[in-house]
Amino acid sequence: MKIKLIALLTLAFLSCKAQQSVKKETESSPKLVVGIIVDQMRYDYLTRFKNKFGSAGFNRLINDGFNCKNHHFNYVPTYTGPGHASVFTGTSPMNHGIISNYWYDKFTDKTVYCASDTLVNAVGVMTTKEKMSPRRLKTTTVADQLRLHTQDKAKVIGISLKDRGAILPAGHSANAAYWFRGKKEGKFITSTYYLEKLPKWVEVFNAKTHSYLKSWNTYYPIESYQESGVDTNHYEGAFKGMITATFPYNLKKLSSKNGGYDILKATPFGNELVTDFAIAAINNEELGVDSVTDFLTVSYSSTDYVGHQFGVNSVEVEDTYIRLDKDLEKLFTYLDNNVGKDAYTIFLTADHGAVNVPNYLKSKNIPAGYFDTKAFKSKVEKVLESKYKITELVKNISSNQIFLNRNLIRNHNLNLAEVQQFLVEEIVMFKHIDKAFSAYTLTSGQFINGVGALVQNGFHQKHSGDVVFVLEPAVVSYSETGSTHGSSFSYDTHVPLLFYGSGIKKGATVLKTEVIDIAPTISSLLGISFPNGCTGQPLDVVLK
Repeated sequence: MKIKLIALLTLAFLSCKAQQSVKKETESSPKLVVGIIVDQMRYDYLTRFKNKFGSAGFNRLINDGFNCKNHHFNYVPTYTGPGHASVFTGTSPMNHGIISNYWYDKFTDKTVYCASDTLVNAVGVMTTKEKMSPRRLKTTTVADQLRLHTQDKAKVIGISLKDRGAILPAGHSANAAYWFRGKKEGKFITSTYYLEKLPKWVEVFNAKTHSYLKSWNTYYPIESYQESGVDTNHYEGAFKGMITATFPYNLKKLSSKNGGYDILKATPFGNELVTDFAIAAINNEELGVDSVTDFLTVSYSSTDYVGHQFGVNSVEVEDTYIRLDKDLEKLFTYLDNNVGKDAYTIFLTADHGAVNVPNYLKSKNIPAGYFDTKAFKSKVEKVLESKYKITELVKNISSNQIFLNRNLIRNHNLNLAEVQQFLVEEIVMFKHIDKAFSAYTLTSGQFINGVGALVQNGFHQKHSGDVVFVLEPAVVSYSETGSTHGSSFSYDTHVPLLFYGSGIKKGATVLKTEVIDIAPTISSLLGISFPNGCTGQPLDVVLK
């Protein structure tokens, strides 16, 4: 009898401790997680523009949060679609399947888009386009796992100017994802994957987007922008209707020749638009108001459009980040006042970096150049025809991948692996080709580190091509003005990673972290399962 009593008391004690543990975990979980991606943000923008930032935006995250200073993407190509997918799934394209923004589909013989879905329709605008959903994403996101963990009680919303920037982070089970339709409409829209009609608050917000078409001049006197090159130069792309890319920009006047409301995307006011819409979403969707953690994903796309048009060293890029810093301050202040200073958690990172304009680098005697993909394809076709006496062996060349005509190879009794390897050995001798890998090599062995490992992590057996090639540093297939991205080099892989808020330590590290580590870190903070394809590791140095 005494033994039974002791056993019962022990069980009661353990049950009490377990309940206390659950209660403690619930109480310590943030009411809201905000996952922020700044499209095309190099790590050095944090340091280069630091003195131009205020104390309550980027610097608040750096000084009061945790700064991972040596954060990198662990795959190529470094594009928007794969970047957003990898941040939130905790794995690389070899598992989640988003290998690029667009890729050649070997099964349909067509190019497909990472967020396209013919089974849905646009909501909020009359168009046959904007048929978007996350169905091409093969794994769950951390937001999906939160929905599963809470029996759908957690609310998840994704927001961006770009459809892929809103859709891929929010995952498969999100309550909604909203992106910006420019053109003549100037509206945030969604698709029938999520909703049958726009909520009233979205319609109210859309009625005032015209106010963002205003004059863009530098936030501070232009002569103080010493962190950038001169305003008028040969390395930037001008808006249509302007001879040079020079401040100021009258956006309302320029809009008619630059895609209507689409002009906002290539200005800092696109980020302002997203910030205000995110605040409206938090307010109207009542995010972070109860004990169940909600999740908001916010992707700032204008930084990418501005970078592509004006380049890494432009005054326009600097001014865009100065203004984004003010937008972040506005968002954080709203969270302080409406969710609670210690009741939310933020992480901020990027989907890729960017290269300095190659022509600018060449002017500084730094090796750089431009790659002609059309001429390259012609040369590849001639090499194959000379070797095998067969034409049309190349189906497609895109995202630094060569897709061969496998039916033709099979019909002529050729060995696919041998054709792939022959092509590797030939093209690596071409100008500007640094390295090349065959699909056979990438699927039959494992690279532990180096460029080979990055290529392998970005290679999906069903979606990727027969040969993957790597261009030399600072060599791009792009226009001769503006910046681009996509490579395995540090200017594209090294991006910020900042954590802040509930459950986050103050500090910094120079130890290497990888994009796939973000989702399991947030999962660990929330006490939920990792995304189902997760290959990253939680960053325990970040968590309290």
